[in-house]
Amino acid sequence: MAVGNGGAKKVVAPMEVSVEAGNAGDAAWMDDDGRPRRSGTFWTASAHIITAVIGSGVLSLAWAIAQLGWVAGPAVMLLFAAVIYYTSTLLAECYRTGDPATGKRNYTYMDAVRSNLGGPKVIFCGVIQYANLVGVAIGYTIASSISMRAIRRADCFHANGHADPCKSSSNPYMILFGLVQIVFSQIPDFDQIWWLSIVAAVMSFTYSGIGLSLGITQTISNGGIKGSLTGISIGVGITATQKVWRSLQAFGDIAFAYSFSNILIEIQDTIRAPPPSEAKVMKQATRLSVATTTVFYMLCGCMGYAAFGDAAPDNLLTGFGFYEPFWLLDIANVAIVVHLVGAYQVFCQPIFAFVERWAASTWPDSVFISREFRVGPFALSVFRLTWRSAFVCLTTVFAMLLPFFGNVVGLLGAVSFWPLTVYFPVEMYIRQRGVPGRSMQGICLRMLSVGCLIVSIAAAAGSIANVIEALKVYKPFSG
Repeated sequence: MAVGNGGAKKVVAPMEVSVEAGNAGDAAWMDDDGRPRRSGTFWTASAHIITAVIGSGVLSLAWAIAQLGWVAGPAVMLLFAAVIYYTSTLLAECYRTGDPATGKRNYTYMDAVRSNLGGPKVIFCGVIQYANLVGVAIGYTIASSISMRAIRRADCFHANGHADPCKSSSNPYMILFGLVQIVFSQIPDFDQIWWLSIVAAVMSFTYSGIGLSLGITQTISNGGIKGSLTGISIGVGITATQKVWRSLQAFGDIAFAYSFSNILIEIQDTIRAPPPSEAKVMKQATRLSVATTTVFYMLCGCMGYAAFGDAAPDNLLTGFGFYEPFWLLDIANVAIVVHLVGAYQVFCQPIFAFVERWAASTWPDSVFISREFRVGPFALSVFRLTWRSAFVCLTTVFAMLLPFFGNVVGLLGAVSFWPLTVYFPVEMYIRQRGVPGRSMQGICLRMLSVGCLIVSIAAAAGSIANVIEALKVYKPFSG
């Protein structure tokens, strides 16, 4: 595609995607690649990561630890944190090809794979990455509706007592969330949602803190710590097979709770030009974000398990392990919804940019695609409004079809964990740095990849088994 820029023409590959798409600026405010000057910092990158990582997944960690017990639960969480931090540092090195300060930029995860690996692996990466991003959008729509419905139920329980079932459909709340996303989806690119990420990050700490406080209070009220070393017991209502499947799904839940590798390159593409290098800033942001989220995850997951033991719900603030104070539960669930509004955008902006750049390269002379006008942070065009609204509607409909929060979370984490978090970062790093295959480093990296593949397959099997069980008793759109 030929794109006019001050009389010059720039050739853009049809598959090239950037969250900077849609921007334009004066030549004096351009980066070394001719794109508008990036303004991201260590703090905005950290906010983007925390928004992506401390998501609704934190609320399922008490349930995950309940399946694994006091020994394996925290150990698995720390192991995933270490693996994801390490592979994220490898991936950050792949933002530029060649020199870390002046080499060619890779605007997206797919661009990095294309530059370092090429061939059919690029298509495989694109399918896995964008399918996962769509899945996350569906999962966040489900989670937001559960929290909105929980606000209504908490108020109902407070007014009518705990014996009242206080049933309601989640479908209207999914539709409401979708309508809000249609509005926010008109923000043109990643670089312009930094403020939304900061608000969402604050909200994530708010509801995580409330969940932690309620867990501590409940543990004190119980007069001791619940749970066991090996997790949920086999007995009434739990067979040995179910114990295995649930334990495997717990791995997927924990993997999903740390998931952000699929948008790491896109976040790194918002960081201002060197010095210091984008890779150095991204590694620092990743270190802070993973350390912060691990502390929160350990506290929230462990205190939730300590409070409820084997009965820990798959969503700590909406499974109604807590009933009072109802107003505090309402604040927490409002914070969850606000956070998910921002997190949805963080994960969907790469999809929006991908489709819009592909459309612009396919129909370069189309006024329907190219013409736009700005209103504040929004860049409005008929094409953007139409396509992004259609995407939000589609994810909302799928969410209404599959409202199994815990099972969906586990499946998403399991399917995406190995290829996006481990395999591609390891292979790209080996190729870019020329690591010999038979060297100690090369052997260790490949062993890490194989080990994580086994974990990913096992976790996916557990989640699929639980989804099948849930489908046996579910009617579509019943909410």
